[in-house]
Amino acid sequence: MQQTVVEKNTLTQISQSVQQQKDYFATGATLDVDSRIKYLKALEQELLKREDDIHQALYLDLKKSKAESYSTELGIVLVELRKAIKHLKEWARPRRVATPLFCWPAKSRILPEPYGTTLVISAWNYPFQLLFLPLIGAIAAGNTAVCKPSELSPNTTQITDEIIGAVFDPGHVTCIQGGIPESTALLAEKWDYIFFTGSPFVGGIVYQAAAKHLTPVTLELGGKSPCIVDKTANLDTAASRIIFGKYINVGQTCIAPDYLFVHEDIKEELISKMKERVNQFYGPDPQQSEDYGRMINEKNFDRVVSLIDEDKVIFGGKRERGDKYISPTFMDNVVASDKVMQDEIFGPVFPILTWKDLDEVTSFVRSNEKPLVLYMFSKSKDNIQTVLGQCSSGGACINDCLVQNANDNFPFGGVGQSGIGGYHGKHSFDTFSHLKSVLHRSSGFDIALRYAPWAKNYKKIKFLIDKTL
Repeated sequence: MQQTVVEKNTLTQISQSVQQQKDYFATGATLDVDSRIKYLKALEQELLKREDDIHQALYLDLKKSKAESYSTELGIVLVELRKAIKHLKEWARPRRVATPLFCWPAKSRILPEPYGTTLVISAWNYPFQLLFLPLIGAIAAGNTAVCKPSELSPNTTQITDEIIGAVFDPGHVTCIQGGIPESTALLAEKWDYIFFTGSPFVGGIVYQAAAKHLTPVTLELGGKSPCIVDKTANLDTAASRIIFGKYINVGQTCIAPDYLFVHEDIKEELISKMKERVNQFYGPDPQQSEDYGRMINEKNFDRVVSLIDEDKVIFGGKRERGDKYISPTFMDNVVASDKVMQDEIFGPVFPILTWKDLDEVTSFVRSNEKPLVLYMFSKSKDNIQTVLGQCSSGGACINDCLVQNANDNFPFGGVGQSGIGGYHGKHSFDTFSHLKSVLHRSSGFDIALRYAPWAKNYKKIKFLIDKTL
C-alpha cells in the first residue's frame, strides 16, 4: 500500500496539484462568502454520512472507542463547523475602527482577506480533529488548501481523503497521502500560509522551509506540560480529573499533563486516589477495557517503554509490544535529570515530582522550555496568581485538565518551543485571514500644513499629534 501511495504522489504530481490550487484561487471562486458557507454545509453533511466509517478508522488506528472518537474527534469538528457556518458572514464583514484626528476626514476599516494557497499538515494522535479543524478555518477564510494527513494513521487518512474528494474540487481542497518524501516535496513549494501540527523537532523543519519564502506559519507543537497540586486542592476531584487528562488516548495528547508536581504533604494521599481512579475508569486490567486505547505503532511503543525506570515504578508498568499496550504507569521520586523528564512523553507514563516551597515549582517550570499548557489544582488564589504570573505557557487550566480545549472562544496555541499562533472558532478564521487595513479619505478637503515647508507649521502639527495621543 505504501508503495502505491508513493507512486501516486510523485514530485511532479505534487507540483501540479499546488499549481492547480493557485490557478483555482486566481479565479476568485473562493472569495464569495455564500459559496464558502455552501462548502462548509456540504462538508458537514458528508461527515454525518460517514460517521460510522470515521469511528471505525479511529478504532483501527488508535483503538479509540466510539464515545472517545466522537467526543475528542468528530464531535469537536462538527461543533467547529456549525459555528463557522453560523457566524461566517459576521466574521468576514469589514471591521470599522476609529480614525485619528490628523487623518480626518476619513473612514478606517479592517478587511479580512484570504492568504491564498495554504498547506495543512496534521498529526497522527488526533488524526481527524487535527486536520479538519484548521481546514475549516482555511475554507471559511476563503483559501484553497492542500491537506497532508499523517501516514502513521492510515485508516483515518484514507477516510479523510475520501471525504475531501467527495466535497471539494481538487483545485479548492485536495489531500496528499504519503510520508516523508511527500512532506518534503510539499514544503519545497511556495505557499501563502502553512499550518503544521506535530513535534517541535519537525516544527523546526517546517519553519525553516517556510522561511525560504517568508511564508507565515502557525505551528501547533507540544512540550512538557506540568500538573501542579498544592495542599489546598480538593484531592478527590483532582485525582479524577488528572487521570482523565493523562490517560485519554493513552497519553498521546499534546495537552495531556506530562508530569505531576505535587506538594510533599499530600503526595501519598493523591497517589492513592489516582490509583483508585485508574481502577475505577479502566478496571483492574486496562488491557481489557474498551475505553483504553493503544500506542500508534511499535516505534512509539518502544520509545515510551525506554523512558520507564523499573526502580521508580510504583504502579502499572505492564506492557505487550504485539498489542502496542502500555498500562497506566506511575513513576515516583523522579528528578529533573531522569530520562523521562528530558522530552515530552506522549504516552501513559506519569512521572511524579515533589515540592515543598512554591518557589521550587516556579523556578523549575521557568528553567525548562515554555509548555503548551500549565495545569494547577489549588483553592489558594495567591498560589494560583503566583504560578500564573511567574510561569509562561501557551494556555492554563485551573482545577481541571483538557477541558480548556473545548472553549473555542480561546485561541488554542503555544508559546516559544510549544508553538506559534493560535486557532479554534473565530480565531481559526483570523489565523487564515490577512487583516488588511484600509483608510478611505475624502478627496474634497485637504490640510495644507501637512506639506513642506514644515518649520512654520511645527506648533500646529505638534498640537494635532498630541491631541491624537
